[in-house]
Amino acid sequence: MPRHNRSEPTPASSSEAVTHARPATAKDHTDRYQRFEGVIGNTFRDSTPWWPDPQGDTAEKPDVLMIVLDDVGFGSLGCYGSEIATQHMDGIAARGLRYNNFNVAPLCSATRAALLTGRNHHSVGMAYLSNVDSGYPGYRGRIADEASTVAEVLGDAGYATLCVGKWHLAPLEQTTAAGPFDQWPLGRGFNRYYGFLDALVDQFYPDLVHDNHRVDPPSTPEEGYHLSEDLVDHAVGFVRDHVSVAPDRPYFLYLAFGAAHTPHQAPSDYLEKYQGRYDTGWDQIRAERYARQRALGVIPENAELAPRNPGVEAWDELTEDQKTLYARMEEAYAAFLDHTDDQIGRLLDYLAEIGRLDNTVVILLSDNGASQEGGPHGGCDIVTYEEGEFCTVEFNMERYHTIGGPESQVNFPWGWAQVENTPLRYYKQNTYAGGVRTPLLISWPKGIEGAGGVRSQFHHAADVVPTLLDLLDITAKDEYRGVRQMPYHGVSMRYSFDGTEVRSERTTQYFEMIGHRAIWHDGWKALTLHKKGGPFDDDPWQLYHVEEDFSECVDLANREREKLSELVELWWREAERYDVLPLDDRYLSVRTSTYQLPGSPRRRRNFTYLAHMTRIPAGATPLIFNRSYSIETRIRPLQEGEEGVLLAVGDVSGGYVLYLQAGRLVHEYHYLGRRQVIVSEPPLKVGSRLLVFDFERTADYRGTARLLVDNTVVAESAMSEMARNMISWGGLSVGIDALSPVSRAYPKDFPFSGHIERVDVRLGEPASAQALDVLD
Repeated sequence: MPRHNRSEPTPASSSEAVTHARPATAKDHTDRYQRFEGVIGNTFRDSTPWWPDPQGDTAEKPDVLMIVLDDVGFGSLGCYGSEIATQHMDGIAARGLRYNNFNVAPLCSATRAALLTGRNHHSVGMAYLSNVDSGYPGYRGRIADEASTVAEVLGDAGYATLCVGKWHLAPLEQTTAAGPFDQWPLGRGFNRYYGFLDALVDQFYPDLVHDNHRVDPPSTPEEGYHLSEDLVDHAVGFVRDHVSVAPDRPYFLYLAFGAAHTPHQAPSDYLEKYQGRYDTGWDQIRAERYARQRALGVIPENAELAPRNPGVEAWDELTEDQKTLYARMEEAYAAFLDHTDDQIGRLLDYLAEIGRLDNTVVILLSDNGASQEGGPHGGCDIVTYEEGEFCTVEFNMERYHTIGGPESQVNFPWGWAQVENTPLRYYKQNTYAGGVRTPLLISWPKGIEGAGGVRSQFHHAADVVPTLLDLLDITAKDEYRGVRQMPYHGVSMRYSFDGTEVRSERTTQYFEMIGHRAIWHDGWKALTLHKKGGPFDDDPWQLYHVEEDFSECVDLANREREKLSELVELWWREAERYDVLPLDDRYLSVRTSTYQLPGSPRRRRNFTYLAHMTRIPAGATPLIFNRSYSIETRIRPLQEGEEGVLLAVGDVSGGYVLYLQAGRLVHEYHYLGRRQVIVSEPPLKVGSRLLVFDFERTADYRGTARLLVDNTVVAESAMSEMARNMISWGGLSVGIDALSPVSRAYPKDFPFSGHIERVDVRLGEPASAQALDVLD
């Protein structure tokens, strides 16, 4: 059969071909949903194509690197007077500016919400932590849709947006594999994400998320794994992928480390580096840092070294065990921060290597001051504080050799926390400067002169986004995704780049956290330290002229009563304006066990978990506290030698686990260092199918535990001194004890070698009325 050349006409059929050409008339496309400014004819020959302009004009705009440290106090970096090796962060200061009057919220989620939106944290719904929604506009535990994030604004302007590290801005009940994902990083404007979603994470066994799904750490502690290195590996990878394909498009990289939030964990060689460094004690180290701060000019000449905070003893009055223990805990903190600095150095070196560093705006800050959550003696257990207690010296000394490594989760004592906040008073959570004044470094070699300078204008985390938009010449839209946006509450800091003598363009900023309150206005600051559980109206207010009293040491409340009254009245006006009310002084574990979102898995009483499911974060695990409950595991008929974990909840600091080992069914409950174990006798029979742990509550935080195999009781034991509101920051796994281990009685992970069909967790009635009804 002959072939026809494509340019030749196709032979007509035996009857003559008839054509019906469409009339050449103008076409009205006003009802078209998709914008089009070309011309559409009948064919491409009489049509004119059109393409929309590229998203945003980003030509020559700088890249942006925002680095957020966690619980790192004002005096922790070398460029702020510390002896800890932070040469890479010091290098940012040397290439740019240091701020000594930069302020944040007293807690992490709150600061991050203000930092990423340019608004006050209560106004956007983040009064406290993303772990809980208390049912009020300022206390939603998520960023309101009316407050677009800087990632959303920059993304609309043509930037690539990359997020690595700690998020802690999504309701924790919504961070399971089932979502919803609208408050995860990719739902709030970021193109890529790698990190962790909760407040804290074990640095050796992190619960990791890549984009919108959970992943396992790429290696183990034995293989040299540490989260800070992993985060920078991914930050480098995201940047490498981006600039390889779109080198002309700038990027915004938000890098939020877990350091130096508890647990303080570092590689062994960094721990060894600081061994013995802090034997001279916190009084001597704090005095040395203060002297260096004055020599560096990072604090005013007249700034006082604040007295020791209440509960901090003089180092010379401590016992030898206390000195040994406390010094080791500070070594772990220093090693953690030093190691983090080296990872920042790796990233900066890479940006310099590919020629991007000089045109990168680098912003580095801490989310709040150093933490008081270790208590007077520090802690090798991060659950104790959440349960309203402190670890004892004896408890910690039993775990001394694990400090800083993967076998414990450590926080340091109050004395060292105040050292990290030198020369200031108090800590994270408080509205004193020690809680809210932190380091801020800004560098941009192509855009900022006066490298190495110090700036003293009052500024706040909410000022960072307006500053960036000013530098990048970007105007945020009045609406985002059809939602009208609230105005920015912050102001640009760009004016401060020009010199030290320029007065602050800020005039007022309120503060509030768990009842602690403060207001800064024109160089004066009124504050109150709230007594938990007490009437808010009984809290005495203090007054400081911080323009002259950098460390808030001289209380002028009795001498300047009119000024104090003026500021207190101003605080209440600001509180009403920015959704601060109602005041709430309840702590995390109480709030999370009291309030659950509609649709939250924590409102359920019956849970069915299937084999091989993705691990569940702690914020979505069953609320077993002070009630009867059971764990019912159905397996395929048990075969000889099959063993392993059936269900595990928690980590090295606490939790519970049901497992089979050497033919016996075992349940272990680990809380505040005490392990309550029940073991079946005799060994299980081949063919067993239903393996149950059942707890019957008989009184508050105590009851009777039973193990049942195929409905037959095989062990019974009393349990007491059980968790009140929280047992662990670790999550739930089926068929394996993933990540940081709950028990020391079996090999790592200890996956079940048989086949689990399902695990049912059933909760009885709560012992006391809950704020919200649960679902059947």
